[in-house]
Amino acid sequence: MIAFQYKKIARISSKQIKQMQRDAASALAPLRASLKKKPYTDEFASLHLPSDKKYQQRIASLVAEKKRLGVDVLVVIGIGGSNLGSMALQEALTGKFHNELYSPKVYYADTVDPDKTADILCLVRTALEKKQRVLINCITKSGSTTETIAHLHVFFSLLKKYRSDYKKYVVFTTDKGSPLWNLAVREGFDVLEIPALVGGRYSVFSAVGQFPLGLLGSNVSKLLKGARDMRTRCLLPVLRNPAAMSAMILAAHYTRSARIHDLFMFSADLESVGKWYRQLMGESIGKEHDLLGNKVYCGMTPTVSIGSTDLHSMAQLYLGGPFDKCTAFVTVQRANNSVRVPKNSVIKGLVADIEGKTYAQVLQAIVEGTQVAYQKAKRPFIDIRLPDKSEESLGALLQLFEMQMMILGSLLNVNPFDQPSVEKYKKETRRLLRS
Repeated sequence: MIAFQYKKIARISSKQIKQMQRDAASALAPLRASLKKKPYTDEFASLHLPSDKKYQQRIASLVAEKKRLGVDVLVVIGIGGSNLGSMALQEALTGKFHNELYSPKVYYADTVDPDKTADILCLVRTALEKKQRVLINCITKSGSTTETIAHLHVFFSLLKKYRSDYKKYVVFTTDKGSPLWNLAVREGFDVLEIPALVGGRYSVFSAVGQFPLGLLGSNVSKLLKGARDMRTRCLLPVLRNPAAMSAMILAAHYTRSARIHDLFMFSADLESVGKWYRQLMGESIGKEHDLLGNKVYCGMTPTVSIGSTDLHSMAQLYLGGPFDKCTAFVTVQRANNSVRVPKNSVIKGLVADIEGKTYAQVLQAIVEGTQVAYQKAKRPFIDIRLPDKSEESLGALLQLFEMQMMILGSLLNVNPFDQPSVEKYKKETRRLLRS
C-alpha cells in the first residue's frame, strides 16, 4: 500500500487543518455521490472507470484479438491526455529502454515536430520492410485534434503501402459520435469509446490507457484494482484520506503564495508520470475565472524533478531560493533490480562509505539527506512512498492524484474539469492554417 506522510514536514499546523477540514469534507461529498449514480452521468465520470467490468471486457477482447496478429510495433498517435497516461505507465512499468528490451516496441507520435516524426517514420518503415506487423492506435477524444489527425494521415498512408489488410492493424479510440468515430464505423475500422464525460486528462483508466498497455503486456486488471483500492481510500473521512489531505496542504500553501508544486520523483522511470501530472494540475487548476465568474487567475505551476539527477542542477534553487514552492517527494521502496558498488576495487578511496553498498542504499541515503535539508531550510513537502513499481501501485498513485485534483479544484473554487483557455491557441491555429 502507498504510504503518505505529511506531519512535521508539510509545515501546516493542526489548527490550519482543522480550519480547512469542513471545506475538504464538502469537496468530497460530490465524489461519493457520483459513485452512487448511474455511471458516466456527471463530471466525476472517470471515477467509474476502474470498476466498469463490461467496458473492460470489450477492451480486453480487442486486445486479445490484436495480440493474435503478432504485433511487433505499436504506434500510439495522440497528444496530451491521449498519450501522457499510457506513456507514463508504460515507462514506469518497463522503463525508458523498453524498445531495446521488450516486444512489441512502442513509438509515441504526438507533436508535429518534423524531425521527430521523420525518425519515427524511418523506424516504422524499416519494420514494415522487414515484414514486421505494425499496429496504429490513434487516440483523440474530439476526433479532430490537429496534430493527431496530421499523424494519422502520414502513418496510415505508410501502413497502407505495405499491407493490403491494413484495416486489421488500425484501432481508433475516441468519443462516440466524433468525426473519427463516424469514419471508423463507415469504413469498418475497430473503434473504442471514451465515455463522453471523461475528460482527456482523467482518461488514463479508459480505453486510452487500457488498450495500448494491454497490447504491450501490462496487467491491466491489477492496474485497475490498484485504482479501485485507492479510490476507496480517497473516499474516507478527510484525516484518513491522502487525496483530501494532500489537496488541503497544497491549498494552504497556495494561500501563502507558494505557487509552484514540484513532484520530486526518486525513480527515473517515473519521469513521465510527472509529465502526466503536469497536465492534470495545469489544466485542472490554472483558471482565469472562479466558479462565480470572477477573474482570479488561479494556478499552481507544476514541475517535475528527478532524484538524484536534479539535485545537481536545482537543489540550490529549491533550498536557497524563494519560498514559493511546495514539494511532493515520491519514492519507491523496492526497485526491480539490484546493483552493488564492488568492494576491494582498484577504484577506491574516492568517496567514503559507498563500497559494498547497493545503489538502493545509496539512493535512500540521498533521499533522507535531501528531506532533512528541506526540513532544516523550512521548505514544505509531503512524502509519498510506493512499495514498488507494479501495476497495482501505479494504478493507485494515478488515482490518488486524480482525486487530489478534483478536491483541490473545489478548495480553490475553480472548475477542475474544464479548460476554456486551451481553445484560444487552437482557434488561432485553425485561422492560420486556413490562410
